[in-house]
Amino acid sequence: MDTAAHTNPRREALTGAAGLLTAAIGALAGLAVWLPYGRSSLSGAFESERNTDVLFLGLPMLLLGGTLTALAAFTAVRGRWRTALALTAAVAALAALGYGFDVLAEPQTTTDCGSPC
Repeated sequence: MDTAAHTNPRREALTGAAGLLTAAIGALAGLAVWLPYGRSSLSGAFESERNTDVLFLGLPMLLLGGTLTALAAFTAVRGRWRTALALTAAVAALAALGYGFDVLAEPQTTTDCGSPC
């Protein structure tokens, strides 16, 4: 009997639960990174001007980025290098997209406004 062809359902369930927990922790880490930027940008820190791009672009990108990063680490620990490499490439592409859209834009009160201020 070939044991490699038959997997233990309990082991698969534990691995799936661990992956789900890892993804949830990664999403919470992404939310923790976004929270300082989102709170100050949505509250209208500079002349009551709100930056909703932080909510509509920043929050989903950081939640997805945190989840993908945690899952890349999880698959690397499990020894699935191709999947980990693909997830790492997805994180890099998401980071480049986020950098291009400036999803962690600071509110205007913390940026230097130049000499007239």
